[in-house]
Amino acid sequence: MNILKFEGWDLISIHIPGWLILVIGGLCIVALIWHYLRRMPQQTASVRYSDISLVRSGPGTLRQRFRSIIFFVRILAVALMFVALARPQSGNEQRDIEADGIDIIMALDVSGSMTAEDFTPNNRLFVAKEEIAKFINRRTNDRIGLVVFAASSFTQCPLTLDYGALRSFLDQVDFGIIDDGTAIGLALANSINRLRDSDAKSKIIILLTDGVNNVWEIDPITAANIAKTMDVKIYTIGAGKPGNVMRPVYDPIFGKRYVYTPNEIDEESLKEIADITGGRYFRARSGEELEQIYGEIDQLEKTKIEVHEYIQYEELFFRFLMAAFALLLLELILSQTYFRKIP
Repeated sequence: MNILKFEGWDLISIHIPGWLILVIGGLCIVALIWHYLRRMPQQTASVRYSDISLVRSGPGTLRQRFRSIIFFVRILAVALMFVALARPQSGNEQRDIEADGIDIIMALDVSGSMTAEDFTPNNRLFVAKEEIAKFINRRTNDRIGLVVFAASSFTQCPLTLDYGALRSFLDQVDFGIIDDGTAIGLALANSINRLRDSDAKSKIIILLTDGVNNVWEIDPITAANIAKTMDVKIYTIGAGKPGNVMRPVYDPIFGKRYVYTPNEIDEESLKEIADITGGRYFRARSGEELEQIYGEIDQLEKTKIEVHEYIQYEELFFRFLMAAFALLLLELILSQTYFRKIP
């Protein structure tokens, strides 16, 4: 990026800033123009004549019409001299950005209980996808991946910096892509496996679920202890209002209808998973709370960015000074040749 600045000068122990020189120059130019306009009607010839009515009625020449050019050439020369005195410098700025990125796996529950519509006006999964997308949009230098789980777990999107592709994979997440169930342990194991070869200084998992682990291939607490040994921090989110919630069911005879089902979240296990790994547990009872939770995690896990700036300046003083002298020379030549007054 190119930068233009006016450095000014140091006189003994006093620094005269460039902007001050430009202000003084501007005032001087305004005073010169005011003096010139005020003096024009009062100008008298060197030789007086008894009657100049005949000459005055004649057409004016080009020299008469454009004689003021000399004055404006002088004004431009003075302006360039003040610009030169302000010590202009042109610099080329370069930046080196060092970013310690964070590797983040978003683990999202897609079990049937996520169809509950207590996060009005939509179901839990829809709102969760919206808030995850907002979270992704706030990140810049982090690799983010997406793991989904129900009765089993799979990687929907591996760690990537291509947030556009990640959001596209997130949009494709829906109910029915996995058999119903809640395999929290498998989801954590799959997420940890995705972070196994990561060399990032910070590795985190953000797991959102609304249920209780009911697939025991891998115990969630065992998975949390594995994560601790690999320096993986886990944030857990329990989604859903307490008590009974409305959930749509589809009957082949009666079609869509709503039933009340209890909201069961194993908060004790989710808290223990977070505590083991140095993370935190959050409870989201509404879409607004879920938005605040992802915002808080975003603030807790900030990427460290160091910016080093290098600016190399080139002095422009001599160029403006030479341009001013060239204009003064032009004024002198024009005033003594084409625009010369006789006498």
